[in-house]
Amino acid sequence: MNNFTGRLAVVTGAGTGMGRELALQLATEGCHVAFCDVIVENLRETEHLCKESAPEGTRVSAHECDVADESQVLAFRDAVLEAHATDHVNLLFNNAGVGGGASFLNSEREEWDRTFAICWGGVYNCSRAFLPLLVASDEGYIVNTSSVNGFWASLGPGIPHTAYSAAKFAVKGFTEALITDLRVNAPHVKAAVVMPGHIGTSIAINSRIIHAGRTIDDMTADELAQMRTQMALMGRPVEGASDDEVRAAIRQRAEEFRDNAPLTAAQAATIILDAVRNDEWRVLVGEDAKAMDERVRANPEGAYEMSFFGR
Repeated sequence: MNNFTGRLAVVTGAGTGMGRELALQLATEGCHVAFCDVIVENLRETEHLCKESAPEGTRVSAHECDVADESQVLAFRDAVLEAHATDHVNLLFNNAGVGGGASFLNSEREEWDRTFAICWGGVYNCSRAFLPLLVASDEGYIVNTSSVNGFWASLGPGIPHTAYSAAKFAVKGFTEALITDLRVNAPHVKAAVVMPGHIGTSIAINSRIIHAGRTIDDMTADELAQMRTQMALMGRPVEGASDDEVRAAIRQRAEEFRDNAPLTAAQAATIILDAVRNDEWRVLVGEDAKAMDERVRANPEGAYEMSFFGR
């Protein structure tokens, strides 16, 4: 699918980051876009940017939807069909994701389950809802966002990272299995798995809002205590720091993750769309992702040893 003009793309998690940039770049090319997010303020900003950039006649629709909730996903699907007066879609970007549920042993089960339900359940729910509409098209593409944590379940030594990694492994395995399934049962539809490295997005900021319904400034005493422990594990001890200083450190880290990344969200979106044009099914985004993939493949059994982290 080397031309998106006049096609219809569905993008989840489009309020910020790669989802917003995918929607924006597609709309700029004259692709009709329908997208969703759970943070309405971000969703409306994406809608404004897309409508401002899209050529005349390009349809843009924004929908509030929690992809972890199948009933909301089905309502989203129905709203897309109505808004675009169609019986099919051409592109599905299962991009929505959230951080959290770091430790299977110590994290709150609610946070663990919520993280897995969004990062994996969202891909499952949206694939169930929209894949038949891809099959109904003359040419379709499903693009699922996994991560480097879909083949390397770690953030570094001493830092548990279980819910997100488990979900991203599931996304990768599901997408690879779809390749044969589609080849047999719907050969005009293709599947691709995206594995980004460090991309400049607001996932750290948005995750707190999605899990707790609060910003960093509104963190409770229990949340601050948990963050002190986590920061110490990451080599950033905050003994003696006030609560306000801890909040400032958390905010700074989240902003640095977004602003100091090797690749911007816009650059990542361009790489993903180019991969679709070139019919690539395995999309490593960023030189860090490519390097990590090579190292894990070369030494899978040693991938969680201290010597591996050192290299």
